[in-house]
Amino acid sequence: MGALVGLGFGIGLVLVWSAFFVPVRPRRRARRDGRAAELLARAGLGEVSPSGFVLLCVGCGAAGALVVELLSRTPPVAVAFGVIAGYLPVAVVSGRGRRRQREFAEVWPEAVDNLASAVRAGLSLPDALAGLGVRGPAPLRAAFDAFALDYQVTGRFGESLDRLKGRLADPVGDRVVEGIRVAREVGGGELGRLLRNLSGYLREDVRTRGELESRQAWTVNGARLAVAAPWLVLLFMSFQTEVIRRYASPAGAIVLATGAALCLVAYRLMMRIGRLPVERRILR
Repeated sequence: MGALVGLGFGIGLVLVWSAFFVPVRPRRRARRDGRAAELLARAGLGEVSPSGFVLLCVGCGAAGALVVELLSRTPPVAVAFGVIAGYLPVAVVSGRGRRRQREFAEVWPEAVDNLASAVRAGLSLPDALAGLGVRGPAPLRAAFDAFALDYQVTGRFGESLDRLKGRLADPVGDRVVEGIRVAREVGGGELGRLLRNLSGYLREDVRTRGELESRQAWTVNGARLAVAAPWLVLLFMSFQTEVIRRYASPAGAIVLATGAALCLVAYRLMMRIGRLPVERRILR
C-alpha cells in the first residue's frame, strides 16, 4: 500500500512538472518558425518550409566560413564572414518581400477598380474575385487563380478567403479581403462605394510613398555602402596572408568584434532614422 501511494505521488509530481515546463520549448520553436514563415510568405515563397530556410542559412554560413578560412587561415575572419554569408539568404528574401509588396501596392488600385466594376455589373463576389485571376494585374493573378480553384473545389467562401490572404501576405490585401468578407456575411449594399473609396486612398498612398522613397534612396544606399566597404576591404586583405594573420591574435579578434558591433549599430540607427512607416498585417 505504501508503494502504491508513493507511486501515485510521484506520478502527480511528474504531471505537475510537465504542465509548467514541457510546453516552453515548443512555444519558442513555434515563434521562430512563425517569423521565418512570415518572411517567406511575404516574399511569395510560402511553399518553402521554415526549417529548410534555416538549414539554407546555416549551410551558406558554413560554406562562407570554410572558403574564407582556406584563403586566410584566420579563424576570427572566417567566423565573421561566415556570419555574413549566413545572413545573405535572409537579406535576399527580405529584399524580395519588399519588392513584392511595392509591386502589390502599385497594382492594388487597378485590382480594386476591376473588382468594383465587376460587382457593379452584377457579378457575385466569388465570380468577381475569380475574374481577377484572368483580367486582374499580372502580379496578383496567380493568387486569385488559386482562390478560384479553391472555391471551385471546396465551395467554402470564408476558407478560400483565408487561404487567399495567406498567399498574398499583404496588408492591403488583408483589408480588401476582410471588407469583402463583411459584405458577404452582413449583406451590405455599400461594397461598390467602399471599393471605390479604397481605390482612391490606395492611389494617393502609392503616390506619396513613391515620392518619399525616391528621396530616401540615397540615404539607404549610402548606409549600405558605408557598412559594406570595410568588410570588402577585409575580404581583399584575406588574399595577403602576412597581413590578415594579424587578426588571428586575441587583440585582432577583439578589433573584429568591435568593428562588427559598431557597423551593426550604425546601420540599424541609420535605417531607423530614415525608415518610412510600414503598414503591418493586423487583419490576419
